[in-house]
Amino acid sequence: MSETWTIAAAQYPLHRVRDFKAYAEHIHTWVEEGARRAQLLVFPEYASVEIGGMIEGPEGLNSKNLLRVIARWRPELDELHAQLSRRFGVYILAGSCPSVDHAGVVRNAARLFAPSGAMGVQDKLMMTRFEDEEAGVSPGRGPQVFDTSLGRIGIATCFDIEFPLITRAMVEAGAEVILAPSCTEALHGYWRVRVGAQARALENQCYVVQSPLLGRASWLHGFEQNTGAAGVFAPPDGEFPADGVVALGAMNAPGWTYAEIKFDALARVRHEGAVFNYKHWGLQPGATPLPAVLQPLD
Repeated sequence: MSETWTIAAAQYPLHRVRDFKAYAEHIHTWVEEGARRAQLLVFPEYASVEIGGMIEGPEGLNSKNLLRVIARWRPELDELHAQLSRRFGVYILAGSCPSVDHAGVVRNAARLFAPSGAMGVQDKLMMTRFEDEEAGVSPGRGPQVFDTSLGRIGIATCFDIEFPLITRAMVEAGAEVILAPSCTEALHGYWRVRVGAQARALENQCYVVQSPLLGRASWLHGFEQNTGAAGVFAPPDGEFPADGVVALGAMNAPGWTYAEIKFDALARVRHEGAVFNYKHWGLQPGATPLPAVLQPLD
């Protein structure tokens, strides 16, 4: 495990692509830039929906049908990101993608790709009203933790980061970095995710990394407007900033936001900090151990 490495969180704007080749070239450009400085690249929730622009007349599809059509491209999306991960020697959290199982159930799948060619999947667990009432997306299986050469990593997609027990299960399985890709229409949504991200960083004394979807996409029902800023958050203690903000992008400005991940600084906070949030979790009334599945990803 590397004690210090660099992460890049995308502030990724939706744009209309004419075909999959154009989409692949666009993602290649983003990965090539991010890989110059970082070892892990994080793309936002639902960033894959921009391939809906390839569909003839996407404006006529409601969000439920749109996601089912986009899900057909999952194999090509996975192969593209696996190739880019191998080529540039970086881990990539691809933009989450709708996935349809053999029973026809749609889930929101975040996929983490390793340079070795391995892929880990974390389905979103908590559905927003949009997903539940309009888009027909269902909760996935429970929390996963991915054991990588960079350390143990968890993924709490957007709304998931607003629920403490999900992240806690990952942390108890050894995760010290939680990735929180997000897709929010307005500032209220952005701040709900950010407040959740900073709260999880505080109570678990871990890193949480937010990567937002940006831009307007009038041709994609349910994704017409997207707002946010990328952020890397840590516990407000020890060597970390007093507000816990390690790095923060400019609101609604496309690009990468970079930060150094320092596990030794986390360890010092957990063992020598002013408070012991991580260690004292079990002292809360009703606190019980939580299960998460640990998966090797190398």
